[in-house]
Amino acid sequence: MAVTGCGALGSNQLTAAAAGSGLEKPVLKVSILPTTDLGPFWLAQDGGYFKAEGLDVDTVVAASGQASLAKSISGEADIAFSTYPPFFIAKSSGVADMQLVADATSVNPKTNAIVTVPNSPVKTIFDLAGKKIAITAKNTASDLLTRSVMQDHGVDFSKVKWVLIPLPDIAAALQQGQADAAYLPEPYITQAAKTAGAIPVIDINTGASQDFPLTGYGATRKWVQDNPKTLAAFQRAMQKATHEATNDRASIEPLLVRFAKIDEDTAKLLTLPGYGSLLDSRRLQRVPDLLLQLGAIPHPIDANSMIGPQTRG
Repeated sequence: MAVTGCGALGSNQLTAAAAGSGLEKPVLKVSILPTTDLGPFWLAQDGGYFKAEGLDVDTVVAASGQASLAKSISGEADIAFSTYPPFFIAKSSGVADMQLVADATSVNPKTNAIVTVPNSPVKTIFDLAGKKIAITAKNTASDLLTRSVMQDHGVDFSKVKWVLIPLPDIAAALQQGQADAAYLPEPYITQAAKTAGAIPVIDINTGASQDFPLTGYGATRKWVQDNPKTLAAFQRAMQKATHEATNDRASIEPLLVRFAKIDEDTAKLLTLPGYGSLLDSRRLQRVPDLLLQLGAIPHPIDANSMIGPQTRG
């Protein structure tokens, strides 16, 4: 995915430091998940992009996108990383008035798939009807994108037995027959192939879910309104890091080993998602439209109304 880039770290340090002196909140807490989607974030942290903007960024690891969002709503974190559905569901249900502040990833070919193992009764997507499918939670990307792909192929998902399993445990669950198939993103696709002989049933990057907006960063509307300079500094750092990550895979691989806790071989083999940082309302509208179509939200949501101020580096 093409990303609007900014100047390399170094020439901008004095300007950024000056801008950083007026930040409302120079110590920033971000709730994250240990996935490959965080590559540019870790690069911004490890490469000094945040510090160049006057930010000291701490992370809080969450168990899921919903848990990450909850940390932002409660004030435990300032900014939350999540797949997009929880942001829109929180808005729809009135749980929180969330603003999207930066993009993170989109579905790329071979980055998200429905997988199975050789001894499973599932051989093709048409075998999924009425089977046990592992996902992380209902109304998450794993649930919605699985149903979307099945719907595209005319496969009835109404009788599927959805098995809720954390991502790190899904490969073992497939091996033990607890599920017949599962939705997996990278790096879990590559890891499950190595440990359980998992094979893709279908790539998620097809039909209605091709290039689908997958993950991003959000904060409460109140936090966004109270911290405009801090938000702008975060966005500038993320844009610089995303530009580098998109153009230099080698800058990301060692960070995945350190922070996503995957081995070097997996880091070299896995397919990276499409990294992005700037939010586009037309592209993001696909998320609430799919949520509405699949019954996850009761009323339409205008994605543009949830996009916070954007600063270009």
